[in-house]
Amino acid sequence: MNTYPSTIDTRLRPLTAWRAVRALRDDPEDTRQIFVIFRALRGKSGYRLFARFADSANGRRILAERRSLLAALSDHDYLSALPAGSVGRTYLRFMQEEKLSADGLVMASGSDEPTLDPDIMLFRNRMRDAHDLTHILTGYGRDPLGELCLLAFMNRHVRNPGQLLIIAMAWKRMSGEARKAVWEAYCNGGKARWLVDQDYEAFLARPLDVVRRELAIRAPHRYEALAS
Repeated sequence: MNTYPSTIDTRLRPLTAWRAVRALRDDPEDTRQIFVIFRALRGKSGYRLFARFADSANGRRILAERRSLLAALSDHDYLSALPAGSVGRTYLRFMQEEKLSADGLVMASGSDEPTLDPDIMLFRNRMRDAHDLTHILTGYGRDPLGELCLLAFMNRHVRNPGQLLIIAMAWKRMSGEARKAVWEAYCNGGKARWLVDQDYEAFLARPLDVVRRELAIRAPHRYEALAS
């Protein structure tokens, strides 16, 4: 039977999530609302996710080393010196083309429980900081369909109901082909290796195509057909 530290808020807040959904619908660029939705609906799924991470070999090592993925992704000198086609160089180009910064999600995410266990805080920060890197690994862009596909893909890994709510919110307005692309992403996510405990720092210097193959990440054919 799972027990949850008293500092973990596992209550579901559907009204908070619904207000955030309406705000996001009015302003799709208001990224902060996505984090509000995730927090409002994560319930016990977030702690179960952390428990699985902390029980894995990579997770234990990352926690013991007090890793900061944000620091690695913010080191542009290191990333720019990596080989062409590597995960890190591709990530850096993506961030520059989209005019993003690794700490942009820190500001968008807002505050969380300030008294969390340090290990849980490190894990949550790592999940947040990995978002743009998962765009690179999965091949989904930052266009609206790409973001929905990434949510569908990652739902197979993190199981946050908020991801499905955001997809459902957009479903009626999507074309049949767009829906097929989202479904393909959901299926591809289920076939890939679990991404949550991966050693992202070690991936940065390695060829992107090799990393995708090792992680069993399939090409997003339906999304690519619509995005081209």
